[in-house]
Amino acid sequence: MDFKTNKPIYLQIVDFCFRNILIGEWNEEERIPSVRELGAALQVNPNTAMRAFEYLQTENIIYLKRGMGYYVAENAGKEIVKLQKEEFFNEVLPETFKSIDLLDINIEEVIERYKRFKQRK
Repeated sequence: MDFKTNKPIYLQIVDFCFRNILIGEWNEEERIPSVRELGAALQVNPNTAMRAFEYLQTENIIYLKRGMGYYVAENAGKEIVKLQKEEFFNEVLPETFKSIDLLDINIEEVIERYKRFKQRK
């Protein structure tokens, strides 16, 4: 994993876990790698991986089965989408609006570009 410097590593691990759940690599009600396994795979301190798992538990994305490990929670995908939408609207979109304003881009051009983008999918 290639870590960025502008976001805490544990949150980048959270994003990695989100991605694995959303693409179906980790399915609901299935066991995921342990803290140690994930730490080793990502080459991070297990304490950092644990911090990510604690966050994921707090947000009801994963849960612990005592003696068995961590599992993806039911409806984890829906919860992830909800969390990521909130992050987008609170962090990404305001910065995008600043750029739009600074570059004097009108909303019609943004809409047209978005339509073209959707057609390519």
